[in-house]
Amino acid sequence: MQLKSSEALWWQRGVIYQIYPRSFKDNNNDGIGDLQGVISKLDYLAELGIEAIWLSPIYPSPMADFGYDVSDYCDINPMFGTLGDFDTLVKDAHQRGLSVVIDFVPNHSSDQHPWFIESRSSRKNPKRNWYFWADPLEDGSPPNNWLSVFGGSAWEWDETTQQYYLHSFLKEQPDLNWRNPEVKQAMLNAVRFWLERDVDGFRIDVAHFIMKDPHLSDNPPNEDMKTDFKPLGDYDSQLHIHDKGHPDIHGVMREFRALLDSYSTRRPRFSVGEIHIFDWAEWAKYYGEKLDELHMPFNFGFIGTAWNPQIFQKVIEGVEAAVPQGAWPNYVLGNHDEHRIASRVGADAARSAMMLLLTLRGTPTLYYGDEIGMHDVDILPELEQDPWGKNVKGIGLGRDPERTPMQWDASANAGFSAAGVQTWLRIADDYAEVNVANQLKDTRSMLALTRRLLTLRRATPALHVGSYRTVQQSNEHCLAYIREYESERWLVALNFSDAAQTLNLPLNQSGQIVLSTGLDREESVNLGSLHLRANEGCLIKLG
Repeated sequence: MQLKSSEALWWQRGVIYQIYPRSFKDNNNDGIGDLQGVISKLDYLAELGIEAIWLSPIYPSPMADFGYDVSDYCDINPMFGTLGDFDTLVKDAHQRGLSVVIDFVPNHSSDQHPWFIESRSSRKNPKRNWYFWADPLEDGSPPNNWLSVFGGSAWEWDETTQQYYLHSFLKEQPDLNWRNPEVKQAMLNAVRFWLERDVDGFRIDVAHFIMKDPHLSDNPPNEDMKTDFKPLGDYDSQLHIHDKGHPDIHGVMREFRALLDSYSTRRPRFSVGEIHIFDWAEWAKYYGEKLDELHMPFNFGFIGTAWNPQIFQKVIEGVEAAVPQGAWPNYVLGNHDEHRIASRVGADAARSAMMLLLTLRGTPTLYYGDEIGMHDVDILPELEQDPWGKNVKGIGLGRDPERTPMQWDASANAGFSAAGVQTWLRIADDYAEVNVANQLKDTRSMLALTRRLLTLRRATPALHVGSYRTVQQSNEHCLAYIREYESERWLVALNFSDAAQTLNLPLNQSGQIVLSTGLDREESVNLGSLHLRANEGCLIKLG
């Protein structure tokens, strides 16, 4: 049954814009972005045409992993501002019709969180069982073979209490024990704290990690892994079937959803989970059998995928087939953990990628700066900030390149910080040309294209709630699909190659190009022989 445009909720009809607060706008000129900086750019965001902003972590934190190591779940890091600033941000965003989504980090806390400080103080401490503690094996080695995503063993020895504790990521990020009812209650109370402050939703960090095998069984080896290629270092040497994703996770997700639903009488609340699963049937289980778990598990199928239309079509059709009846899909092309799309596919293809992202069925997430075509910035090893890049040497996992400051204008520091301020990461060399102010004046810029796409998407039911259908055609360099709602039909045709292509589409009709990625083509075309220029995408209204 097709979703009605009039019934679509804000998170279904709109676009979510991810803000990495350290890098969006520095208001107090300390070189680091802050909440007042975000507030100062709300008009820009509203005019862009998005529906919601998602803020990466802004909690108090020692910043071992830039906020994903939380030391207080119910406060704001002074680096970013105050709870008063946050309340102002939510109120001002709502006044502009923007929803606010915040990161929630349930799998682990900081080792500086009072809970963990108590837990590690003594084996008899009441909070000992709030985390995972285990005795060594007879030879003194860790209790099992689990590995940290960030390199090495997932177990860290504690000399004081003579046991190991579990950390799926950095040793400064001990895993919380969600099988302890007190932990679950404390974390859900933290969610209530932010719901009471009127947040609209949560992005749940590594949502599928929080429930592990209670017996701490060893992971089996990954026999299919190529020994000469380890994308995540030694981590990929195992099949991670015991250290995350235990079936009990679904019960926790249902409780989390029930809490959100209890606050949704006035305005729908929302959850999206970071779920790195590419078996679409398994991925779709996180919607819940009764659609009572996550509103959406994040779909990362486009990230790390070659820029190839057959591969993209396979991902889209796989997702379309797996999403349960009544549930809603979503797509992502970039975020704070992945190289920027303009660096992965090139500046020209990034325009077609934007058209793809904003015309598929489902909720898109747009990473800050992608709307102006920002690219990765090379960071010298001695200036590297990211602990992942520092811990897993030699395989290019550092995430600093895609986290550099937003490029607002051609002034010093790209308008991110005042002149003379040392920004926390260096700014791209081409910021004087690639910035918001310049592109607002250029009617054919990447920003102009993004704004046109967002405007069309919002105004056109076929594009924000319509059905999806692949158009089968023989050109291996192109992808074509139709979005349809009631009597409204739109064709999206995308050329993935650096050469001009012709599509012989099985559509016995003409169409009107309403928008080309070059922003220079509005014309009637014959769909039996549709010409696309190199890297061009066209949005075509069908009669």
